[in-house]
Amino acid sequence: MIQEINADAQSRMTKSLEATKQQLARIRTGRAHPSVLDAVKVSYYGVDTPLNQVANIVATDARTLSLTVFDKNVSQAVEKAIMVAGLGLNPQSNGTLIRVPLPALTEERRKDFIKMARAEAEQGRIAVRNVRREANNDLKTLEKDKDISADEAKRGEDMVQKLTDTFIKSIDTALAEKEKELLEF
Repeated sequence: MIQEINADAQSRMTKSLEATKQQLARIRTGRAHPSVLDAVKVSYYGVDTPLNQVANIVATDARTLSLTVFDKNVSQAVEKAIMVAGLGLNPQSNGTLIRVPLPALTEERRKDFIKMARAEAEQGRIAVRNVRREANNDLKTLEKDKDISADEAKRGEDMVQKLTDTFIKSIDTALAEKEKELLEF
């Protein structure tokens, strides 16, 4: 039973870590990367569709993304979706090819992005701690119901704590990499 609780906690913490890494990837640096546009949704024949399903996104150079729209009729909707997304990007279109130049980051904007990255990392840490709390509650319930001894419950809590420490350290590492990336470029 302890192993099941530990395995469940590990899988949920892994999901929290991956979600945090995805959120950090969405915070743009000075470098063009297709993941910058992951959060953009396009109204495609009345259905909100992720941008990467209606266009091919490629980084042509360090500061420019190129989108090749699959359906020429949706080019304007793609442009509008990028402008409305709140990323501060202004796409330029010529038919099915849309270029999205990324403006250079000012020092103030970099600091804003670092604040955003720290907030996302904190949300990830909170998610991991919530998983730890739930796993510890499950262990305490098993102990109350006399399914496991107090020593086994303590060992289980120690295992969950070590797992929590590992995942929080991974989140901190991902945050440090993102901060370095933001300050570098």
